[in-house]
Amino acid sequence: MDTPPTDTAPADSARTDTVTEDAVTEDAGPGLPGLRASVEAILLVVDEPVAEITLAQLLERPTHEITATLRELSAEYTAQGRGFDLREVAGGWRFYTRDVCAPVVERFVTDGQQARLTQAALETLAVVAYRQPVSRARVSAIRGVNSDGVMRTLTLRGLIEDAGQDPDSQAHLYRTTGYFLERLGLRDLEELPDLGPYLPDDLPEEIIEDK
Repeated sequence: MDTPPTDTAPADSARTDTVTEDAVTEDAGPGLPGLRASVEAILLVVDEPVAEITLAQLLERPTHEITATLRELSAEYTAQGRGFDLREVAGGWRFYTRDVCAPVVERFVTDGQQARLTQAALETLAVVAYRQPVSRARVSAIRGVNSDGVMRTLTLRGLIEDAGQDPDSQAHLYRTTGYFLERLGLRDLEELPDLGPYLPDDLPEEIIEDK
């Protein structure tokens, strides 16, 4: 918290370089998300830790404001006992499930191996199948929702696998496996059906374009 001004400080000395919560969370234009919401949204779709300077450049805010926001959010999640944690690792920040929740997450993933695929898993698997090799961030962007958990489930079930790294972004890429073809009764990916007849007319071209 800011230190109260002393008797010898100027009348406006309360305006220090320390970033207050209001300064960090507000200051968004009409109809635009605040800084905290923007940071959270980005962190939900990244597939690797994102650096403070990267967030600062993207959101066009001073790096010290981004740092303050990240630390505030991390402390807030911990104080509230959330099931997820915001950690600073490998030169960046990323969401992780909290350690105490590991048994629950493990049970969910393990039980999921015996269950039918959810709608989210089917959507994610379709994106990987038709856009492979593809990064987790790209899958999340196409679906419009974070897909990291679903991607891990599909990997554990042997339907997708690591396909190396993108030479430009260094992001991990994923592709379908031989087991995927076996389960669908396909000889190769060329036998995947054409998606065109099943897509809505107003779907963005970016999503339906050929690889």
